[in-house]
Formats: sequence, C-alpha cells, structure tokens
Amino acid sequence: MCGIVGYIGPRDAADICLAGLKRLEYRGYDSAGIATVDEGELHLRKVVGKLVNLEEVLQQEPLVGAPGIGHTRWATHGKPSKTNSHPHISTNGRIAVVHNGIIENYGQLRQQLTAEGYKFVSETDTEVMPHLVEKYYEGDLREAVRRAVGDLKGAFAFGVICADSPNELVAVRRFSPLVVGLGDGENYIASDMGAIRQETDKVYVIDDDELALITRDDVELTDLALNPIAREVFEIPWPAEAAQKAGHKHFMHKEIHEQPDAMHSCLAGRLSSPEAPLVLEGLQMSEQEIKDLRKVVFTACGTAYHAGMVGRFMMENLARVPAEVDLAAELRTRDPVVLDNTLAVVISQSGETADTLVALRDLREKGARVVSVLNVVDSSIARESDGVVYIQAGPEIGVASTKAYSLQVLTMAMIALHFAEVRGTADPATIRSLKEALLAVPDQSQELLDREEDVKAVAQHYYQMPNSLFLGRGINLPSAMEGALKLKEISYVHAEGYSAGEMKHGPIALVEPNLFTVAIAVAGEVYEKMIGNMQEIKARSGPVIGVANDGDDVIGDECDDMIWVPPCPELVSPITIAIPLQLLAYHIADLRGEHIDQPRNLAKTVTVE
Repeated sequence: MCGIVGYIGPRDAADICLAGLKRLEYRGYDSAGIATVDEGELHLRKVVGKLVNLEEVLQQEPLVGAPGIGHTRWATHGKPSKTNSHPHISTNGRIAVVHNGIIENYGQLRQQLTAEGYKFVSETDTEVMPHLVEKYYEGDLREAVRRAVGDLKGAFAFGVICADSPNELVAVRRFSPLVVGLGDGENYIASDMGAIRQETDKVYVIDDDELALITRDDVELTDLALNPIAREVFEIPWPAEAAQKAGHKHFMHKEIHEQPDAMHSCLAGRLSSPEAPLVLEGLQMSEQEIKDLRKVVFTACGTAYHAGMVGRFMMENLARVPAEVDLAAELRTRDPVVLDNTLAVVISQSGETADTLVALRDLREKGARVVSVLNVVDSSIARESDGVVYIQAGPEIGVASTKAYSLQVLTMAMIALHFAEVRGTADPATIRSLKEALLAVPDQSQELLDREEDVKAVAQHYYQMPNSLFLGRGINLPSAMEGALKLKEISYVHAEGYSAGEMKHGPIALVEPNLFTVAIAVAGEVYEKMIGNMQEIKARSGPVIGVANDGDDVIGDECDDMIWVPPCPELVSPITIAIPLQLLAYHIADLRGEHIDQPRNLAKTVTVE
C-alpha cells in the first residue's frame, strides 16, 4: 500500500521523485523520503507525515544527483517515524532501498543478519533488504538484488540504488505492482502508471519475479535466473492532465463529477440501442459456456464487494444462475465448493488488490473460470484472468472510490443482461426496458450532479451528528452499505449499512435524536416495507433522510429531509443512487474540515494481505 518511484537520467532525481510521490500519496502518507547518488555518495532526506513536510525539507536542504528513489509510506511494521520511513540504508551507508509489500520472514532474516554484524536501526521488515544487498554486493548490483530476493518470503516491489553503481537502478517485484517508465535518455520506476504519466506515456509492466536493470539509455528485463524477457511497451491510455484536480477542491469531487462521461465510455461499443444485443468481447466466453453455467461466484474487497453484491442480485434475478458473493479476504477460509462450469467474477479498481488476487488464484486452482471486472489495464489480476471487462473509468486518485463503483455496478448490469439474453431467462420486454434504462443512466447522473446544492443543504443539517444508519432492502442493501462506507471513511462519522428488515433485530436500539438515518426507498418491490421501517424510526424520534423518486408524494411525510432521484427500474437504481450518497458523504466531510482525498489510516490500493 506504499508508493515507490525512481529515476535515472540527466536531471536531479529528487525533483522527479517528489512530483511522482505527490501523485502516489493516496497509497500512504504516514511518512516519506528520497535518496539519491551524487559524486559517489548516497544522500538521504526523510520526514514523518505528509509530503508537504518532505517538500519543505528539500527546499531547505536540496538533494542533487541521480539515480534516485522515493517512497511514501502506509505503516505496516513499525509506527510512523523518521527512523521507520523509507528509503532504508545498508550498514555501510552505500545502498538504499524502497519497498512496497510485506516480508514475511523478516524476523528470521533480521536475527541472522544481526549475528553477522549488520546494524538495524528501524522496526521495519524492509530493513533486511539493504543489508542483504550489501551482503551479496561484489560490484554487480543486479546480482546482489537477485540473491537477496532469493532469501525473501512475502510480497514486494523494490527499487534499489548503490553509491558504488551510480549508473544503474535495479527494480524487482513479487505480488506488488511495479512499472518501468521509458524516456529519452532517462527512465523511471513507479508503483503505478499515474505517478510518472507526466513524464512518459510508455511503460513496461513488470510481472512477478522479474528484475529490471535500468540505466539512462536502456532497460533490461530478466527473470530471477537472469534469462532475458521480451516485453511489449504499454502505452498509458489516459492523458497526463487526467491526474489533475481540474479546478475541483478535491480529487473525490472531480471523480464524482466525471461519472456521466465515464458511463458513456463504459457503454460505448457494448450497448448501442435497446434493440441491439450486448457485446462484451472481454468476457472471452462462448454462448454455450454461458448456457452451461451452474454457479457464479463474485469476490472483491471494500467498495468493489458492494458492487459484487449488486452483481449477485442481478445474476440470479435475470440470468437465473445460482450466485454467491464473498469478501475476498474470507473466501479462502471457508474453502468454497467450485462445481463444474463455475464462473468467478473478480472485481477490483486497481487490479492489484492482494486479497482479491489470492482469491482469484484459489478459485482458479479449484477449476473456476475467472472473469475480472477492472479499471486498470494490464494489472496483475487482468493478466491472471481468463477474461477481462474493463469499466473504462479512467484514473481514480481519491482514496474513497466513487466513479469506479458506479461503473462496476453498470458493468455488473451489462454482464447479467448479456447472460439473460444468451440463456433466454428474461422476457424480451424486460431486457429492452433495462437496456433503455442503462442508456439513460449517464444523463440521469448528470441531472443528479446538477442537484448537488440540494444534497449539500441536507449535509448542513447533519454534519455535526456523530452517528448514522443507512438502510436499504433487496438490490439496494448494497447501496446502503456503500453509502455508509463512503461516509465513515472520509468524515469519520460512525455509519452502519443495514438491511431495513433487520432493524427490529437489534439496530433499532441505536435510534435516538443524535443518530440520523438515510433510508433508500425508491419505487420497487420493497417500497412499502421501507415506508414501514421509516415510520418505526420516526416513532422513536430519529431524524430520517429519505432517498426516493421524483414525484413521490407519499414519502415526504415520513422524512425530515429528502434526496430526490430520477425514476428508473429498481434493478438499475443502485447506479444512480450512488451519486447523491457520494455527494452527501463528500459534503459532510468537507463541512467537518476533513482531509477527503487522504483519509486517516487508509490507502487507495491494498497490495498486502
């Protein structure tokens, strides 16, 4: 979950690394540091806290030279401190290392290296690496890194520089993301493409147990046995300015407002009219394989898990295939049964989520076919899947996922509809109606964004309250859970997402005037039941925010405040409902003065289990 960046070339590496780290700060902001090589010496600057602290130090004590490596940390081993921050340095002060991941056998290695005379100064697992590289260094940095990696168990992406090898930068990965950027007389490394998009649009995506020996003019890729690897250059598909705020106060706000255009991109080439069949070539599944399905397993983490919950509901409702949804971190613990003709749908924004990648591998080992629903092209999950459906959201930088969620749900709807068409399990009128609704979603989303001030006014009534409940039923139970997650992760207001049908089984005990409830009551099968649940809350003096369709002249009497959404079929409603709930969370957090793009203790991409 940390971010690494590196540079080798004619410019000062510190400038390139700092700019890259700013674009990686969503990965961690407990501490940061940069190391460079200049005139045969290693130079280092490290700070605790956000990157602005490192920027101030660099203004007072500039770093010159190249190569250089930088790091922004999300703490795993050892509390945030200057000593525990990266880069970490070898005992002889000649080697520097940055690391994203976890070294599982660091305790044993630390004990062994200490007995051999190497000096540890931090509490981190990472510090074993520079000492191992020093141990094996005999004038060949790549060979020393290769041998050091051979001693490690766990997940890692490393960038390594050495004062005695000033013309090279070495990088290696296992289970943690890493790319090598290609320039003209200069080259780069980074945890993801966005960090170096301002510098280049051409990268090599490094795979597990691959080494990169990087000089100013060349990149040599090998496996850990030093066998050469041929790799096609990947061109980053989004423009450099996509990683800017473009006048918005926060990336989250910008990304909420990007949803209508992103939805158009997601639909393009797949759904053109209500009469035309859906085209999802990325599935890589024949009609017969779809007809033969006996079971579908959705798995994901966090926000993507909520999208999987919607997918499960749609798959069973439309395609009539038995479906289940599992948190990726829990899937292995119950040893799931995989039948013949089981499809696993793996959902991840980054395509690098560690628990989801492990779940994918477990399901494949059990014989499941894997289709992933992803945003980032050529990510680890993409490369290990049988098929990939990209959501086409563009870069998402805000830690709290917004546009990726709505596009994941949109993609779930298209997959379920496609399966229903192929399997003949839904009548043509229903399929046509749902296609019309999906085609209308981008315009309805823009309409909801145009009503932002109405949502902000609601937020002003409740932003000081410490507790909240989000209630939904049926296909909008995931909407309630996602709304609660958005609020808690950026505003720190205690928020719980519940099935409204469970209220009398415990949660209603929490209802009192300082706890507000967001109740999702759009038209559909559960509408009347939701009205009853809202009345129960009002009877106990709990304030209620209703989320309901335009033109509903009944629900207003049951609510203290309203958020109105355009009417659409209930199966499509989770897509549009997501937007006002995102705006509600955003404005409550903004009114509370929180760091919305960098919520405490969180990072965008969870690359360690």
